[in-house]
Amino acid sequence: MGEAAQAPGRPPSARPPRLLRAVAVVAGGALLAGLLQIVQTAGAPGAHAATGSGSRTAAVTLTKVDPRVPAKDGSVTVSGTVTNNSKSTITDAHVGVRIAPGGPLTSRSAMKSATARSGFTSYLDGSEIDGHTVGVAKIPAGQSAPFALKVPVKSLGLDAAGVYQLGVTLNGETAAEPGEHVLGIQRTFLPWYDGDSAAAKATQIGYLWPLTDRPHVSARGDTDSEQSPIFLDDDLAKELAPGGRLQQMVDLAKSLPVTWAIDPDLLASVDFMTKPYRVAGPGGDITRTTEGTGTAVAKAWLNALKSAVAGDQVIALPFGDTDLASVAHVGLKVSGTRNHLKTAAELGAGTVETVLGVKATSDVAWPVDGAVDPDIVSVARTAGARRIIARSDSIVEGDTLSYTPNAARPIGHGVTAVVADAPLSTDFDGDMLHAENANLAVQDFIAQTLMITMQAPEIQRTLLVTPERMPAVSQAQAMAEAIGAVDTSPWAATADFDTVAKAKADPAANRKVPSAKRYPKSLRKQELSKDVFDLIATTQGGLNSFVPILTDKDKVTVPFGTSVLRAMSTGWRGDSGGAVTFANSMGDYLQDLINAVHILPKTTLTLSGRSGTIPVTVKNELNQPITGLVLRLTSNTDIRLEIKNSQQPITIEGGHTRTLKFQTKASANGRVKVTAALYTTQGALYQNTKIVAFDVKITKVTDLVMLIIAAGLLLLVLAGVRIYRQRKRQAAAADDGGEGDGGGGQDDGDPGQPGDPGADTDDTGRESVELSPTGEKVEG
Repeated sequence: MGEAAQAPGRPPSARPPRLLRAVAVVAGGALLAGLLQIVQTAGAPGAHAATGSGSRTAAVTLTKVDPRVPAKDGSVTVSGTVTNNSKSTITDAHVGVRIAPGGPLTSRSAMKSATARSGFTSYLDGSEIDGHTVGVAKIPAGQSAPFALKVPVKSLGLDAAGVYQLGVTLNGETAAEPGEHVLGIQRTFLPWYDGDSAAAKATQIGYLWPLTDRPHVSARGDTDSEQSPIFLDDDLAKELAPGGRLQQMVDLAKSLPVTWAIDPDLLASVDFMTKPYRVAGPGGDITRTTEGTGTAVAKAWLNALKSAVAGDQVIALPFGDTDLASVAHVGLKVSGTRNHLKTAAELGAGTVETVLGVKATSDVAWPVDGAVDPDIVSVARTAGARRIIARSDSIVEGDTLSYTPNAARPIGHGVTAVVADAPLSTDFDGDMLHAENANLAVQDFIAQTLMITMQAPEIQRTLLVTPERMPAVSQAQAMAEAIGAVDTSPWAATADFDTVAKAKADPAANRKVPSAKRYPKSLRKQELSKDVFDLIATTQGGLNSFVPILTDKDKVTVPFGTSVLRAMSTGWRGDSGGAVTFANSMGDYLQDLINAVHILPKTTLTLSGRSGTIPVTVKNELNQPITGLVLRLTSNTDIRLEIKNSQQPITIEGGHTRTLKFQTKASANGRVKVTAALYTTQGALYQNTKIVAFDVKITKVTDLVMLIIAAGLLLLVLAGVRIYRQRKRQAAAADDGGEGDGGGGQDDGDPGQPGDPGADTDDTGRESVELSPTGEKVEG
């Protein structure tokens, strides 16, 4: 303490008495604790909610503001409930409204601050409007009570056009805190636009209305109908049915001025469903498929969509809604990924035009949450995009602008960034199932559009709003209400995407694409893994080698091409395991197709001669003819077994087998290992790599046996000649009167004499040949 504070006439004390020090410590501690409590109370709404005291004794829930934009001579009705969060009964309570002092709010940041505050502050929230309150009965602890209060607009003190802070408060008392005071407050905004006091240029606003979903079609086709895929599940039928998300998205927007952003894969999938289709069993089991249930709702949904988009601009997203950020940050590390981007863009536009019968815009890229960096922009350009939808929390404005600039601005290389307004785009991201949340979000959305106009009423602005990619039904309903209200307001006008993208860029608007370091970590964690792109590359390589043998290549390349694009879909965000499983399934299916063309196994063959033919059978289980393969037969010892026509081209009809015969020449007995394999015409081993090996057992007759047999045959011939000549002589002797009887002469053909040519005839005839072993027998 300073000297002036001491008692006059007393010398300064070198050390305060121990008691005084103790008192000071206690008093200082109490003061500090009190200050900390005040600070914590002011900054931590949760602490007040727990204690349920002061202006946080009750929670005020505001479920309706009607009308959302009041008329000059009308009234405003606020409805909701109040809930007692304290341990005491609330008595002598009433609900009233307050307009914050100082007139309309002056900036969007002021609106944000108002919604962030908790608890009641008199100089910020203003005074209760006298004469316009509604009483509330006693509210026991933990109980709620409804309210509805109607207030004339003229009593609100609205003057200049703009956005006013509207507070709805509950006044009353409890046994713990007697005396009337504010027990709870809820704030919202009241847009006021009197034609007599406002003359602003209406802000043009473009609304993107997305129709996207996660992939539902598997890589495998239905074997009973090659043109019909197998669906991973039948969930899409529920989305298309009355009350489903996709049905509501179409029904809500059919009368709204929106630009549709559609994933062509969704249209293709629904189009498949308009005909009979099959659904995989539990765990994706394609051997236990069931009939799909969504044919009727698919037809109805497509018809409703065709009617709804008539006259509106339609943006065709890349087929499968390619995750551009994943491709840019991960996919480009894998060879071949970039090639799929152009395919996705081209196929996307064609699919939308074919299914819906409308000309679609296809030069637009929409990264997740509008978050961009140089790599994402580069990937978008590769895909053919000239307009990239970003968001203002990615391309952030500096402090040089006091108003919201136009959405469009050039970012180099002929590319325009169309920067959506982040606060408007994210207004409905939360839980809209609760009426209060939806009500406050709609009111905030409407008020923000007026604030934007009043920031610079003399400057024409053109904005873009992009909601979540797959909004829930409750979110879509709140969005539709807000868009409808703004569309009929005098301070805003509707524009399609092209109008927004072609608007003149504000010279002071930020045109710099943020660096990769600024890309949100939360979004990067959701990206597709490198495993997915590696699996895609492996499958694509195998497909490129497989399709040359097909006579109808489109039956395979088209479904596999679309499956690759589905594997790169934004719909897999948050489901990395599902993405890997899907990519794996493509490779498994391709291998099954490759294995459908194969050589039938063979058992041991027996070759019982110098030459013969070896038959080899190839089966084609595909549903189309194959060509361009060569069947090659190889012996492990060409000296023992020579295969003359060892390579033969083969063509087989779908669902058939074909047997080719290979000419062989044997030179020695024994077993020979023979292999049969399929090769491409370029000399590469066919991909299934299932080489069929079998043994050929050679039992060729030797040269010595052949000589003995030949000698025996010669002896037989000579004996026959001798007998013939002998009989001829006997006949001649008979003609001479019997004088030529040779009975007493020497018989040269006596079989008993050694060396007689016919002596070994019977033994030679009985020479046995070794039997062939069990198994196939080579054709001689």
